[in-house]
Amino acid sequence: MISKIKPTGWFAAQATEEEFEQFYHLQLPKVYNFFRYRFGDGPLAEDLTSETFEKAWRHRGRYKRDLGGLSTWIFTIARNLAVDQYRKKEQETPLNEAADLPSDEMPMDELAQQRTDHARLLILLARLTDRERELVALKYGAGLTNRAIAGITGLSESNVAVILHRAVQSLRGEWEKP
Repeated sequence: MISKIKPTGWFAAQATEEEFEQFYHLQLPKVYNFFRYRFGDGPLAEDLTSETFEKAWRHRGRYKRDLGGLSTWIFTIARNLAVDQYRKKEQETPLNEAADLPSDEMPMDELAQQRTDHARLLILLARLTDRERELVALKYGAGLTNRAIAGITGLSESNVAVILHRAVQSLRGEWEKP
């Protein structure tokens, strides 16, 4: 966890490539999953993840420890890029592009079921409001705590919890329908 990395002067303008690489390896899966929940699998999620870390590296001198943790800072960058992407062009991810890549170890029937479930989940997520989808992506895609999400979005921690609870209940209710 990045909170365990606290050397003196960590992540200031003079942060070394090695320090940034350590930060990158810890945060990459979370940032990528955030974008996957927002835009589906594929090149767009990969590009936005890459752009997030590029901006973090270029602007590392702007990070202020007293304003929030590193994960809050990186997800603020990611969130702003997601908003910019939506402003550029409203887009839908074709379901055939959102399916998981096949695995040699997974039987075909399990792979087919996984793809069907994934496609169904994307449809259900698309029915949520933008704010609900964003919070779900931060919570379950990026694995952030409600406190971290509150810091990123400006909502209260209890508001985040209520919105997430309602969104998950809605998803469960829709999932259980035949």
